[in-house]
Amino acid sequence: MNKRNDIRNIAIIAHVDHGKTTLVDQLLKQSGIFRANEHVEERAMDSNDLERERGITILAKNTAVQYKDVKINILDTPGHADFSGEVERIMKLVDGVLLVVDAFEGCMPQTRFVLKKALEQNLTPIVVVNKIDREFARPEEVVDEVLELFIELDASDEQLEFPVIYTSAVNGTASTTPDRQDETMEVLFETIIDTIPAPIDNREEPLQMQVSLLDYNEYVGRIGIGRVFRGTMRTGDQVVLMKLDGTVKPFRVTKMFGFLGLKRVEITEAFAGDLVAISGMEEIDVGETICPPEHPEALPALHIDEPTLKMTFLVNNSPFAGREGKYITARKIEERLKTQLHTDVSLRVESTESPDAWIVSGRGELHLSILIENMRREGYEFQVSKPEVILKEIDGVICEPFERVVIDTPEEYTGQVIESLGKRKGEMIDLVHNGKGQVRLVFLVPSRGLIGYQTEFMTLTRGYGIYNHSFDCYQPKLLGDVGGRRQGVLVALEAGTATSYGIMQVEDRGTIFVEPGTEVYAGMIVGEHNRENDLTVNICKTKHATNVRSATKDQTTVIKKPRIFSLEEALQYLNEDEYCEVTPSSIRMRKKILDKATRERMARKKKMANMDAAN
Repeated sequence: MNKRNDIRNIAIIAHVDHGKTTLVDQLLKQSGIFRANEHVEERAMDSNDLERERGITILAKNTAVQYKDVKINILDTPGHADFSGEVERIMKLVDGVLLVVDAFEGCMPQTRFVLKKALEQNLTPIVVVNKIDREFARPEEVVDEVLELFIELDASDEQLEFPVIYTSAVNGTASTTPDRQDETMEVLFETIIDTIPAPIDNREEPLQMQVSLLDYNEYVGRIGIGRVFRGTMRTGDQVVLMKLDGTVKPFRVTKMFGFLGLKRVEITEAFAGDLVAISGMEEIDVGETICPPEHPEALPALHIDEPTLKMTFLVNNSPFAGREGKYITARKIEERLKTQLHTDVSLRVESTESPDAWIVSGRGELHLSILIENMRREGYEFQVSKPEVILKEIDGVICEPFERVVIDTPEEYTGQVIESLGKRKGEMIDLVHNGKGQVRLVFLVPSRGLIGYQTEFMTLTRGYGIYNHSFDCYQPKLLGDVGGRRQGVLVALEAGTATSYGIMQVEDRGTIFVEPGTEVYAGMIVGEHNRENDLTVNICKTKHATNVRSATKDQTTVIKKPRIFSLEEALQYLNEDEYCEVTPSSIRMRKKILDKATRERMARKKKMANMDAAN
């Protein structure tokens, strides 16, 4: 079989924050792809504002570097399991992977997740132990951990013979031994060329190209990104698209792009082994195959993990509706959700009986909160409900998603962490002392038990703990309530402006969420009660002026700093009877029923119904 020795296709996979994107930056810079005077951003591959702010990769991205006479196509994949839909499809495009592991943290939950996907596709691995210059780096132990993980995931004998490169992506250095670093990453380039198999050159056979990623452009519509597995494709060719539902649609390739550095370069032909982006077909979808009309032969469909979490998105109907948003109607919100489906294959949007509400399902809290944050920044105003897990029936048994949780914490907090996850029906699988007073705990916990856990965990460990989780499996649903908020809330009695005096009157009842001067409405959540029941409070109360002088008049009273929620914290905080109101400038939490009397009547009815059911 002829091989295309002028090309290599690799994916960079790793747990979040182990340095994938920084490593790609260095490979781009050292390959000489940029001009000497060209300004290149740090983490150049993270092009989206949210990716830059959070320091995470959300969308898989492809780039290519030229090293000597070989073009290396590199795909940078997300580390979060919430974006696993992206990772799985990437594996189909490449012949090998660089598994990046932090020299101190070692194997983490997503390391396991991404490696499992790569080994299932029979890809050739190269292990990159990154951050070798980090304090307390333990490269030899980390390589042993990686080897154990390979064995645990049933890697083949060939895959177990992986080469190891030690790097410091920040400094742009690499070597084959942990105790010294070469000044460049040349050894990594050489290892890629020597280890990763070259694609088979079967350009004379009939065309087969499979779409693995989607992009969207207002001018040309959908863009399908994929790999030519067989044959040759040229601009202007008449081809057919083998749809997932079995139908065949003819179309003409109007434009074709290759990749070099951070740019898309227009090309006129592509051969087996090339990664290309094509436009010309509006209804193109992930997993579909492009073939010549006289030889229609579809490749196997790509498997994409199902969503595990769902939320209801609603048109905003609070008293403040329409004040701050640009797009507030049901039609605009529905159009935006449908646009998201063009590029996000792990997302589902279903209509409900109400024309003003939709059920949106995704891979996790982060996946859905990124969508909400993007919509908010674009000027949309809407409401969302508490996230709920998606139950599945497997062999007649109702099952729920479980997640593998890995926690690194100082030793003194271990007991509290174990107790807190025990209350959320977590089962401890492993406990390892890493020395230096650190402990690693591994749990299997139902996904619904983890909703809202991040904030509690940070409080328990005083911010010193590191918490990671990724979807593991579906198991029979556990009985009873799991997780959830134990505290009640303080709810505003009337519309108005929160006053210092009003806040001071209710401070001893719990934690306040609003500052003086904040506009509130009846039914809006303004604080957390320090008991389990909800309490309606008048936070807009003003002090009546009298002509009696106070002996302590000149003593200034200081109110406590309010607790301000980020979007993720607000979503995690919600209960079943509450909504989060999201606008471009505010995030407010509210009761579904705003009127106090109606709310209390419904609560009494629910209590009676529960008592009847118990009897």
